Amino acid sequence: MLQIKGISKQYRTGELVQQALNDVSLNLRDNEFVSILGPSGSGKTTLLNVIGGLDRYDAGDLVINGISTKEYKDRDWDAYRNHTIGFVFQSYNLIPHQTILANVELALTIGGISRNDRRERARKALEEVGLGDQLHKKPNQMSGGQMQRVAIARALVNDPEVLLADEPTGALDSETSIQVMELLKKVAGNRLVVMVTHNSELARQYSTRIVKLRDGRVTDDSDPFLPEETPEGAGHKRMGKAKMSFLTSLSLSFNNLWTKKGRTILTAFAGSIGIIGIALILALAEGVNGYISDIQKSTMTSYPITISSQSVDMSGIMGARGGRWENEVSAEGNRTRVYADYSAIESSEEMASNIKENNLTAFKEYLDNPESEIHQYLGENGVVYSYGAHFGIYSYDADGNLVASDADIDQVSVSTLSSEDSAAGGGPAANMERMNQVMSGSSDL
Repeated sequence: MLQIKGISKQYRTGELVQQALNDVSLNLRDNEFVSILGPSGSGKTTLLNVIGGLDRYDAGDLVINGISTKEYKDRDWDAYRNHTIGFVFQSYNLIPHQTILANVELALTIGGISRNDRRERARKALEEVGLGDQLHKKPNQMSGGQMQRVAIARALVNDPEVLLADEPTGALDSETSIQVMELLKKVAGNRLVVMVTHNSELARQYSTRIVKLRDGRVTDDSDPFLPEETPEGAGHKRMGKAKMSFLTSLSLSFNNLWTKKGRTILTAFAGSIGIIGIALILALAEGVNGYISDIQKSTMTSYPITISSQSVDMSGIMGARGGRWENEVSAEGNRTRVYADYSAIESSEEMASNIKENNLTAFKEYLDNPESEIHQYLGENGVVYSYGAHFGIYSYDADGNLVASDADIDQVSVSTLSSEDSAAGGGPAANMERMNQVMSGSSDL
């Protein structure tokens, strides 16, 4: 027994609300032929879809044999449609590239039935609808009435409790429509058949019960049914689940690909071009990035970053000097006087004040720490330490001159340096004086 209790259904499009079903209640027997009549937009197809689990109701309840569907999830509705409901559509919905036997078998394939069993059951269902001698025909080789019979056989092969037919004679001629109606009447002898139709004449001739709808409400019921004992508080119960083995699904996939060989080949060719193109672009990008990385590493190796213990801010020295002595002379406006030139001393002081000491000890600890962030930027050679300590080691050459013999200093004659210092004005003091004059810019005065 199928019970429809106060079901309502709305369709919303933006702010527009269309009331398809409005508090519809029906009790349907286990074996009867019910025809639902009504004008277009009255809610006939919506009611059929709600009974079949294709649409979800907004309010009310659908009870099947005392089992409520209020708490049904998607997998429960799938099992309900697979085990309890059979569908017959106006447009047949047959797969054109498969035989009618394969079309009927498909319903059993989804149910997880073995191959031999589903083939035997499909053959028997087609014999019941009068197509037992046309098993290997394809849909495009059959008439409309024959295709509708195939659709009925497909709906019955799972032995459902409820058969739903949506305008099964809408695309058929009068003679073929009668044949289909006779078949549905025969089917209704041991199960519930619910049909939506506009043909009231056929409905009155073959149906055992006619329900009329208008504006989403039941306006007439030719044979209402009131069960003696209405189940109270119908509970939720799972009805199993639809299943298909991996090998079966793989076989169906390959069969579908093989029937469309041209499309499959073109799709595979286009997909391979796309995949190869993407692979080439990625490979080119990876190669360019590797080349740039190698260039950067080799460049950094050739020109390493050097950090000394002391640094001199030359820009600060030059900016601070500013020619103070020349400005003083210009301010007096009299160049006949004698002025004291302190520029050399000031330059020395400026140089001393702009020498900065770098804390290489702390920096070395930072470099040696394996958890420092800088390690991710170091190349293959890492950090190289060098110390600018030169030892004053002197010896006499073959001519008897005193020369520096340590490896880091060129062979320069000490006596020659001393003589040049004497000619320029005498010794290291003169060299310091000349350096101060160059730094102060007053060597020409």
